[in-house]
Amino acid sequence: MKKKELEKSLIKRLSFIYKDKFNINIVSKVLLLLEKYPIASITKNDCKWDEKDVVLITYGDVFIEEDTPPLDTLNRFLETHLTNSISTVHVLPFFPYSSDDGFSVIDYYKINPSLGNWHDIKEINKHKKLMFDLVINHVSAKSNWFKQFLKNHEPEKDYFIVKDPNQDLSMVIRPRNTPLLTPFTIDGEKKYVWTTFSDDQIDLNFNNPDVFLLMLEVLLFYFSKGAKIIRLDAIAFLWKKDNTSCLHLPETHEFVKLFRDIFNYLNPNLILLTETNVPNTENLSYFGKGDEAHMIYQFSMPPLLLYSFFAGNAFYFNRWAKSCTIPNPNNTFLNFTASHDGIGVRPLEEIIPEKEKEMLYKNIVDLGGMISTKTNSDGSTSPYELNITYYDALKKTLHSDEQYHAQRFICSQTIMMAFIGIPAFYIHSLLATENNYAGYKHTKRARTLNRKQWDYNDITDKLTSDTHHKNIFDELLRRINIRKKHQAFHPDSKQRWINYRDELIIFVRESATEDIVSINNVTHMPQTFNVSTSRPTVDILSDEIFERGFIALILKPYETIWLKGDHNSFNL
Repeated sequence: MKKKELEKSLIKRLSFIYKDKFNINIVSKVLLLLEKYPIASITKNDCKWDEKDVVLITYGDVFIEEDTPPLDTLNRFLETHLTNSISTVHVLPFFPYSSDDGFSVIDYYKINPSLGNWHDIKEINKHKKLMFDLVINHVSAKSNWFKQFLKNHEPEKDYFIVKDPNQDLSMVIRPRNTPLLTPFTIDGEKKYVWTTFSDDQIDLNFNNPDVFLLMLEVLLFYFSKGAKIIRLDAIAFLWKKDNTSCLHLPETHEFVKLFRDIFNYLNPNLILLTETNVPNTENLSYFGKGDEAHMIYQFSMPPLLLYSFFAGNAFYFNRWAKSCTIPNPNNTFLNFTASHDGIGVRPLEEIIPEKEKEMLYKNIVDLGGMISTKTNSDGSTSPYELNITYYDALKKTLHSDEQYHAQRFICSQTIMMAFIGIPAFYIHSLLATENNYAGYKHTKRARTLNRKQWDYNDITDKLTSDTHHKNIFDELLRRINIRKKHQAFHPDSKQRWINYRDELIIFVRESATEDIVSINNVTHMPQTFNVSTSRPTVDILSDEIFERGFIALILKPYETIWLKGDHNSFNL
């Protein structure tokens, strides 16, 4: 995108957002900011993504080592164990913060000194691409911006949203059951401030153009520090308007389009990722018409996969996945089964019946997990997310105990990594971490169950001895490295779904040179699948070779087979 094209886009989008508040000076200020920050690390001839792209999601202090900054320890773990397997590291918010394990940012420009410094981030960037969070919806109550707001100082007095507590805000949709408005004393007077997530996370007032400019500068600063992917945290809640749900409003979508245009202007290989843990159709809306996010999280996948293994039946997963297509060129999915948050269940809405979901929730509680809730507009509460590690969530199912625990877990990760899009592994999935009860006892927060901090020497010992951590870690890395060798797994390669039996998940990834059939048994019983091929084929996971013709496969409990053949050589 040329500068003149960007200027036209800025005028169009900002005038739509701000309407009578729009002033052409906003456009001039944006263009000046774009000249201020050089974009590091990414050259124009880099590809946006390919089959070698695999993302690791981790906190900066997931590994603790005496007298060593955690970011330095993380970098050593990456170089020692994940040199050739992981291409991109999403280091979750590493800034000074006051709550929510980093998502209540005090200062966007600094690194939490307990983690390390910008040099440590630069060292990781030497051999890994980087994803940063732009925590755009809210800031910490301890931030300097909010402190100045409480003093009624200019310009901060207009950075936040004050509301009358008697106003009817029942239409507002949010993922928490805490009060929407929090009282603060402002210049000696009690006022109520908008707090979507907690009383320590104060929503920014994007109705004020200066707030947009502030966050744009933060974004550009992150690019200058090497970020290739920017994750827009909680973006769906950005714009507030009376008598609406304040979720997915047109102005919010216009902001995403605006950021997309800026990304394309700076470098066409920068990637904009939206974080919208909402029902499937709402989530897909952030692709726009190919003019919003480059990439969205595949939020329906984690709970749907979990239910499929729990029930030993993939009917709902198969029905959903069959409709999963990339709607526009230059878009893709970020696939995952677990993250730093819980397993969101809103993405199951209108996909799985309530009775089936309730059975799944009960199983999660039986396995030592917890259910977090949200408040609905009628004052009732309903499940919002499951708090448990994905490894522990697959410990037992409706029909099977722990006998096949490891096989079941590995199968879940293998389905995810074969699915159309880019695979992302939360560090605790790679490490097969169990529920962090010690951490929960300390914080009393359900999400801590899935946010363990490992002693570095302890996890090193576990990855070098005969433990389930080593066995699963090694096998997942083996499968990741097999995947990276095959163009059929390129994010832009096609995906074709095969309807066979509900005990199996079967789909084909198709490229110009090869096809790979992914066959997955989601049950504790052996399952059969018949296929014929016009040429010899091989299971690239086991190296078993099959001659051309009719092949009768028998899949062991929770087994995956990846049949590779020439393009159009399979008869399915």
